[in-house]
Amino acid sequence: MPLAKDLVHPSLEDEKRKHKKKRLVQSPNSYFMDVKCPGCYKITTVFSHAQTVVLCVGCSTVLCQPTGGKARLTEGKDCSFYEDRIPEMRLLSS
Repeated sequence: MPLAKDLVHPSLEDEKRKHKKKRLVQSPNSYFMDVKCPGCYKITTVFSHAQTVVLCVGCSTVLCQPTGGKARLTEGKDCSFYEDRIPEMRLLSS
């Protein structure tokens, strides 16, 4: 009797739902973001699960605030960000 799921080649949705240590290849849920300040246009690198308030280096405006898990980008401001995963993730996904 064949299995309903392929255990060797799981789908990306199934892998994202699993705990970070229970995946086929262990990978973290966290990442770094390059956040651009809407006031002075300086770029600040912010950890996705930051536990402190992150301020802009140039104009000291609040870029993100901590929550229970992931840091929340400041609402009402156009904070653009670039998600930078750990380099090993790029090698595995391609």
